[in-house]
Amino acid sequence: MSTLALQYKYLNDKIAIGLSMACAAHCLLMPSFVLAIPLFFSGQLDNEFLHRLMLWVIVPVSLYALSSGYKKHKRMPIFLLGLAGILMLISAVTIEEIFLGEELITLLGSITITFAHFLNWKNCTQK
Repeated sequence: MSTLALQYKYLNDKIAIGLSMACAAHCLLMPSFVLAIPLFFSGQLDNEFLHRLMLWVIVPVSLYALSSGYKKHKRMPIFLLGLAGILMLISAVTIEEIFLGEELITLLGSITITFAHFLNWKNCTQK
C-alpha cells in the first residue's frame, strides 16, 4: 500500500481523536464560558442539540476507524475500549435529564475514546 493510501486510511483515527478532544474541550470550557457571558447564551444555545449533533458525527467516524483498525491489528481490547467510550457518550446524552453527572460521563467518554483511537492509530502504524 502506498504511503498516501496509508495516510488516508488512518485519517479517520486522527479525525476521531480531534472530535473527541473537541468534545472534551467543550465539556471543560463551556461552563466557564457560559458563566462569563450569561446574557449571550440565555436561551440561544441548546446544549442537548449540540451533544446530539456531535454524536451523529463521532459515532460513525469512530466505529469505522476502530473497526478498520481492528481488522488490521486484531486487538479486541482497543476496539472494546473505544466502544465503551462511545457508549459513555451516548449514555450521557440519553440520561441527561435524569442524572446530574452527565458532564462527567461525557468527559470520561471523550477521554476513553480518544485514548482508544490513539492506541488504534499506534497499533495500525507500527511495523
